[in-house]
Amino acid sequence: MPDDAPQSTPTTTPNGGSAASARPSDPADLLFAGPARLAALVRAGDVSPRELVEASLRRIEALDPQLNAFRKVLAERAMAEAGQAEARARAGDDRPLLGVPVAVKDEMGLQGEVRHDGSNAAGAPETEDWGLVKSLRAAVAIVVGLTHVPELTIWPFTGSATFGITRNPWDAQRTPGGSSGGSGAAVAAGMVPLATASDGGGSIRIPAAFCGLVGLKPQRGRIPYTHHASGEHWNGLSALGFLARTTADAALAYEAVTGRPYVAAAAREPGKLRIALSFGLPRGLFAKVDPRQRRATEAVAETLRGLGHEVVEPDPDYGLSALNWGTRYFVGIADDAAAMAHPERLEPRTKGCARIGRIQRPLLDRARAGEAADAAEANAIFDDVDVILGPATAQRPPEVGRWTGRGALRTFNGVGQVVPFNAVWNHLGNPAMSVPSGFSDDGLPTAVQLVSRPDAEETLFSLAAQIEAARPWADRRPPVS
Repeated sequence: MPDDAPQSTPTTTPNGGSAASARPSDPADLLFAGPARLAALVRAGDVSPRELVEASLRRIEALDPQLNAFRKVLAERAMAEAGQAEARARAGDDRPLLGVPVAVKDEMGLQGEVRHDGSNAAGAPETEDWGLVKSLRAAVAIVVGLTHVPELTIWPFTGSATFGITRNPWDAQRTPGGSSGGSGAAVAAGMVPLATASDGGGSIRIPAAFCGLVGLKPQRGRIPYTHHASGEHWNGLSALGFLARTTADAALAYEAVTGRPYVAAAAREPGKLRIALSFGLPRGLFAKVDPRQRRATEAVAETLRGLGHEVVEPDPDYGLSALNWGTRYFVGIADDAAAMAHPERLEPRTKGCARIGRIQRPLLDRARAGEAADAAEANAIFDDVDVILGPATAQRPPEVGRWTGRGALRTFNGVGQVVPFNAVWNHLGNPAMSVPSGFSDDGLPTAVQLVSRPDAEETLFSLAAQIEAARPWADRRPPVS
């Protein structure tokens, strides 16, 4: 399907099933039904948590040898939790993710499991669940496994010397993105309907874009880093979140752990918005936008005009955001490397990033102090518009192994040409969302990035749901599924 044309109207609801059916007739379709519908089926007694976990484990067994999305599958533990969820369902429990299988990014701690963070340098098992995992368990989701990341979650591709390469279900010769690439591949292939992710420079939005998923980097601090004494990661850059196949399912996951009214936002019209179509790059970055990415973004802009929105073309003034983000990022890597139990085991490229971070540490206070001025400059655009629309990435998903054997700076400069639009919003803190826009002629997903003023995730959910209704994507499944 050309990237400048919407898909045909699907025969399924946005949550992956016929509006009239009680449950998918094919067991293989269960995991594509989405967490909102699956939890409703469990509450209605039309499917059991055991069935869902068993379906997830079967799909992981069948598909993961091709994709390498999972670092560890927790089959026995997940089945025990499914039994507990069944008891809750019989007792009338109505929590939002009741019995839904989820995957957890291997940056986040599970009690009793080693948090490898993509590395052989890790130490002892975690003594408790991280805060986000506790929130998922409180919503009665069931953790079925831990997903792969690049070492110390540094890169927008997923592969490591210790755990190998993770591949994209849409084209196994391409990366699913990173650092939440294992989570992206797992959800896109229907091994789980939902997975956790995190984003210090695009690591939720990039896998979402490359895998045809919805990925929100929420407002900074929306989901706290409760396991860090400082309450932050990478000097305040990182945000926690999820990857899901539809806007409604993403809204449910974020609402389940924050309590904010995202489900209602995704169900209502956004009203007439003034939207800035922007291809402008942050100062100091150089990248060429692939024509297919540009056409896909322009097609979404045209769709939004047809929906009654006003589309204009100013670019934000990012100030020194890119430079200041880089300092916070490299110093954060140095901190993570020093905190590993066996830092001598880190990959050479990771050690190179840590060296850069140690060199830049004297600049950290200035970089963090620069956030206020950078944010004032960039957010001035919201005096005139409601949302910024642009490409989610500049380039198509790179082939796997493109940067194998490359050093820290060469890899950093290379990936910056692929994903130049994401990281500045980690420095600035604004909500930013990757939303599928369709598919290009080669069958790969295309995506746009939506950015709102601070604390306006509801606007993004409403607008994303409107785009999804006009240009539906959730009926398409990747070849490896």
